[in-house]
Amino acid sequence: RESVMIKLVVVLMLMGIVGSLFSGLFYIYRDRGTGVRTARALTLRIGLSISLFLLLLIGFRFGFIPGYTQ
Repeated sequence: RESVMIKLVVVLMLMGIVGSLFSGLFYIYRDRGTGVRTARALTLRIGLSISLFLLLLIGFRFGFIPGYTQ
């Protein structure tokens, strides 16, 4: 049950990262690279990426994400 919840959170965060990346691309095109919105969108993407990485590390450490066994 916890693994389904972790998978859902990971997928939602990945969708947020991709959405933020495309919004940054849109703002670069629209504002010609001079707007604050581009920096804000890409900063959000970096924050989401770091949060996802930490979530995966914590999930693996506490056993929510099973490791590879041979």
